[in-house]
Amino acid sequence: MIYYVAVGERTFVVELGPDGVKLDGDVVEVDLAHVDGTAVSNLLVDHVSHRIVARGTGSGRWSLHSRGRRFEAEVLDERARTIREMTGGSSGPIGPRPLKAPMPGLVVKVEVEVGDVVEAGQGIAIVEAMKMENELKAAGPGRVHAIHVTAGDTVEKDQLLVEFVALDEEGAE
Repeated sequence: MIYYVAVGERTFVVELGPDGVKLDGDVVEVDLAHVDGTAVSNLLVDHVSHRIVARGTGSGRWSLHSRGRRFEAEVLDERARTIREMTGGSSGPIGPRPLKAPMPGLVVKVEVEVGDVVEAGQGIAIVEAMKMENELKAAGPGRVHAIHVTAGDTVEKDQLLVEFVALDEEGAE
């Protein structure tokens, strides 16, 4: 089975077969072990261990947490990718995605103000969850349109935190 895994601007081809796993055509040793009673998994890739928390956010999208960093990923199998290409479907709405809480927690700090221009990967807010501070970052460039939380607020999973507008749409409002 072949999967296409998009993380940021890069897409990886992951092939799972009877002879093992290939990543972008190269054979890699992989082992995944779930830690019972938790959302944590240990991923071993070519003898390097990675502790990750992976939460599905729907439609093949995943929120991954590892070593204090958060990554967004989209996983498509060959069939889903072919259908998307044939129908011209995209991975989501065009323009900057709103920032939503990936998990319940406490807002420690909001690092932007309404009107600020942000770049992809720029820190937007810090949310404490499970005794760890997680910096939530912009998925793409845009201007901060609205902020729905302040430091000290408790938030629920998928709660809207910050909305953005595309830089080229500013005059359309």
